[in-house]
Amino acid sequence: MTASANSPTLDAERAELLDQLGAARSALLTTVRGLSDEQAGERPTVSALCLGGLVKHVASMEDAWMRFVAEGPSAMRYDLPEGVTWEDFAAGAVREFPQWAIDHQNGFELLPGETLTGILQRYEQVAHRTTEIISAVPDLSAGHPLPEAPWNEPGAVRSVRRVLTHLIAETAQHAGQADILRETLDGQKSS
Repeated sequence: MTASANSPTLDAERAELLDQLGAARSALLTTVRGLSDEQAGERPTVSALCLGGLVKHVASMEDAWMRFVAEGPSAMRYDLPEGVTWEDFAAGAVREFPQWAIDHQNGFELLPGETLTGILQRYEQVAHRTTEIISAVPDLSAGHPLPEAPWNEPGAVRSVRRVLTHLIAETAQHAGQADILRETLDGQKSS
């Protein structure tokens, strides 16, 4: 899944960054080649991770970061219920978890009715949109402040370039996890 990173409208830096993201995506997608929906949802290790869930998570994460690039910090809001602090949230001391937290947790598994084919199609759409957004951004140095959340340094700003390097690193990390899951599942090695 390279999503046209070699388009003549891209400058060299954008093309290189999108090519690297495409290579990381390809490494991840290699791990799910030939799997059934059932296999994609299996958890073959003590981890809660499954192969389909990893692909689903990476697609969702890439989509969220591209919305951040296009729309700013409002695209990644982490609202808590009234009267709940981040400490309460981290300790699980909340009666009702916010929808973003539920969606994040569900993003690591295949839910009833989801298929690997559907997840792969969505990832392809996300990859295409990433190329469109990165092609249209006037300056890779442009940035937005990160939204308030305990995992974000207060006052931190992320440039488009830094978002892309983060996407490359996170996709590659999950591709490595997926390699382990696939080899544990059926002995298949990606290299």
